[in-house]
Amino acid sequence: MPEYIFDEVKQHGPSTVIEKPRERAVLVGVERPNQEWTLESSLAELERLAWTAGADMVAKTTQRLESPNPRTFVGSGKAEEIAQLARSYAADVVIFDDELTPSQQSNLEKVVGKDVKVIDRTALILDIFALHASSKEGRLQVRLAQNQYLYPRLRGMWAHLASNRMGGGVGSRFGEGESQLEVDRRLIRNRITSIKRELSNLAKKRDLQRKRRKESGVFKVALAGYTNAGKSSLLNAITGSEVLSYDKLFATLDSTTRQLVLPEGKEITLTDTVGFIQKLPTTLVEAFKSTLDEINGADLILHVVDASDPQHSRQIDTVNMVLEQIGAHEIGRIEVMNKRDLLGEAQLEALSTRFPHAVFTSTKTKEGLDELIHRISVVSSAQDELLELLVPFDRGEVVSFIHQRCTILSETYEAEGTHLMVRANKQAAAKLVEFEQNS
Repeated sequence: MPEYIFDEVKQHGPSTVIEKPRERAVLVGVERPNQEWTLESSLAELERLAWTAGADMVAKTTQRLESPNPRTFVGSGKAEEIAQLARSYAADVVIFDDELTPSQQSNLEKVVGKDVKVIDRTALILDIFALHASSKEGRLQVRLAQNQYLYPRLRGMWAHLASNRMGGGVGSRFGEGESQLEVDRRLIRNRITSIKRELSNLAKKRDLQRKRRKESGVFKVALAGYTNAGKSSLLNAITGSEVLSYDKLFATLDSTTRQLVLPEGKEITLTDTVGFIQKLPTTLVEAFKSTLDEINGADLILHVVDASDPQHSRQIDTVNMVLEQIGAHEIGRIEVMNKRDLLGEAQLEALSTRFPHAVFTSTKTKEGLDELIHRISVVSSAQDELLELLVPFDRGEVVSFIHQRCTILSETYEAEGTHLMVRANKQAAAKLVEFEQNS
């Protein structure tokens, strides 16, 4: 198949890192009426995405349009200007901040020239995902999204290569390239089918694990938020674990679950999940559905926000939109305004007024962590039942069950057996009905 921006995610994962020279990138942004994000902030995020993928911005250009040009997304004059910028700055790649259609991408490649790649925001995000996927499921999800992205673009890619070989003109779209196109299409279709089958099998295993966790009654907390909000660092700080934590976009792609014992002795789980981002392609949401289902299966969501980011309000809106998209908008949540150590006093006061119910945390200074754990404890306890139990002495296995699955408030020994006051989730309470005391 034609060479493209991202390499196929290798079966062995990212354990072997091949250092490549950093590429030089020209960034292109288009401002349209009624867009939610400012062009400046969106391009700043695109620059950070490019940096994470291994490219440094050498130039950027923008255009205001009522609607995209169907042939080249930008106007023909702007397309020529982009080509000139790429030549002047010896760029390796031109990156558009919006999703290009296959034909737009093909036409732009003809204008820019054969030595410069033209990609869009979706391809860039996929490239980062390919770099950071570590689990088998994560790698399969990325490969699925990659192949779904490539499939409609094959014709334009082969036509572009054929034009370069044959000098363009009539007949340049036929021959070897066209027959190879059909081979590649069939290969990608088969690949997509195979990956979906593997993901389906993994999803069944994950569903079984999720079902067992639900039956166990363990209170489940999911960390969700915009990419690079500090979710992994927060998980580390709360649980004392060492989840991979980098100051990069999409450093976490695979869900990671850790256990936490609350002050009252109750065990809960916390799960870190993939970060969200504006203009998140639908194919990526679909490809990572099983990972995002970890959020759907939670009893509580910690919505982690980078409070120091000037765009935090729009990032909150983006996360809320994705949570609604995956059907998790009705799950209870706690707003966690993270990175409070980067806020000035005036900023902190203003944000505290605007988000009165949020918990302000810092994983560096540890501020707010105890309050956050307390808030989690309060929500968790609110879903429990208060039980008074009397367990006969010959039912030691029941007492063991209570110690494993319930929060013990008091335990005394009487003539009839062990008397306990406990807090229990609904699943555990249902198994203890015969030992309840009616007071």
